[in-house]
Amino acid sequence: MRGVPDLVLILLVFFGGQVTINSIGVSTGLWGFVDISKFAAGTATIGVIYGAYFTETFRGAILAIPRGQIEAGISCGMSEGLIFRHVIWPQMVRYALPGFTNNWLVQLKATALVSVIGLQDLTYNAFTAGRSTDKLFTFMFAAFVIYLILTAISDVGFRALERHYSRGMPRA
Repeated sequence: MRGVPDLVLILLVFFGGQVTINSIGVSTGLWGFVDISKFAAGTATIGVIYGAYFTETFRGAILAIPRGQIEAGISCGMSEGLIFRHVIWPQMVRYALPGFTNNWLVQLKATALVSVIGLQDLTYNAFTAGRSTDKLFTFMFAAFVIYLILTAISDVGFRALERHYSRGMPRA
């Protein structure tokens, strides 16, 4: 999933998925015409693509935790829940946060791609408004500023999380 361009997968799921589902329905006689909503296709596609990225980020973060720390928790008689809450979680978040932040910001910007299948998102509405008023640059610039604000707010939030989970750790 991570090697396929987002736009190609969105188009494949929306157009190819609908054709495939309807072909199966006609050939089996189990259902009639199925219309896949643009929102469902866009959400599912972006969810699957970035779910793969986020899964790898968290998997790598958990593998980065020294095994001896988990074994120490077990030897102290901690339950699995306590080990997760007090040993694994704080370190996993610290290790995963840089990759998670990067994936989140890329995913936020990738949502603009769903406008290609006609989903009325920020980019689609800015394009439509700009073409109808002959002020395309103004509306697309406004969309640019909104994406920039969303990115800045996300960055501030992730920096706060990083400070929280890095307390007591030496700074590099």
